[in-house]
Amino acid sequence: MTKPRHPEKINKPVNPIKKKPEWIRSKILNSKVFFETKKVVNQNNLVTVCQEANCPNITECWSKKHATFMIMGDTCTRACAFCDVKTGKPGELDIFEPIKISSAVKKLNLSHVVITSVDRDDLKDGGSDHFFKVITQVRNMNPKTSIEVLTPDFLRKGESYRKVIAANPDVFNHNIETVPRLYVSVRPGARYFSSLELLKNVKKYDKKIFTKSGLMVGLGESKNEIIQVMDDLRSAEVDFLTIGQYLQPSVKHFPLSRYYHPDEFKLN
Repeated sequence: MTKPRHPEKINKPVNPIKKKPEWIRSKILNSKVFFETKKVVNQNNLVTVCQEANCPNITECWSKKHATFMIMGDTCTRACAFCDVKTGKPGELDIFEPIKISSAVKKLNLSHVVITSVDRDDLKDGGSDHFFKVITQVRNMNPKTSIEVLTPDFLRKGESYRKVIAANPDVFNHNIETVPRLYVSVRPGARYFSSLELLKNVKKYDKKIFTKSGLMVGLGESKNEIIQVMDDLRSAEVDFLTIGQYLQPSVKHFPLSRYYHPDEFKLN
C-alpha cells in the first residue's frame, strides 16, 4: 500500500473544497521551455516545491524557467494544516545536492534562483549548514545569478540562522504565512513572534541583505489583522512582502474561508 502523504491528517474532519472562481484558474501551458525545465529537474534528481506542494502555477512558471528548488529532501518534520508537502521522518542529507542544484541553475541559465527547504527539526542546526553549502556552491558556479533563500524558522536552534547569512544570499525570505490568531490551528509547530524575530535579527545582523516574507489570505483573517501583520513586518525592517490567495490542497487540509477577488489586492 502507498504510504499516505499526510498521516497526521487521516482522522481530521472533511472540509469540502469551494469551487474555484474563473479569475483564479491556472493556465495550462505545454511549451517547449516547460519540458526543458522539467528535463533539467529530473536529470539532476532535484526536488522542487512546485511539484511537492502541487502548485497549480507550475506550467506557467516552468515555461518561464521559474522554479523553486527544495533542498534537504521532500519530507517535512512539521505538519502545517495548509501545506501539501508530505510529512514524516526525513532521510539523510544528500551531500551531492549543492553541486546538483548549481548544475541545474547553470543549465537553465537562471538570472535569479530561489532555494527553499522542508523543515528539518531533526537536525541540530535545522539544516543551516546545508543551506550554506548549497548557496556557496551556486555562487561559485553561477557568479552572476542572484540568490534568494526561503528558509524554515530555525525554531529552538539558537543562532544557527547566522550560518545561512554567512553564505551571503541576496534575499533572505521567511514566510510569516498567516495572522497570529490563526497560528494554533494553521501553523501549530511554529510561533508567530519567533518568525518575526528571525526576520528582524537577519536585518540587524547584515543590513545589506534584503529580507522578505509571505502571507496567505483566505484562511479566515480580518483586514485589520492583515494590516497588523504588515505593520509588524515593517517594524522588523522587512523589505518585501508577498500576499497570495490560499488554495486548499485537499478535504483534509485547513478549510478555505473565501477567495479574494483580484481587485482586493489593488492599492486604494
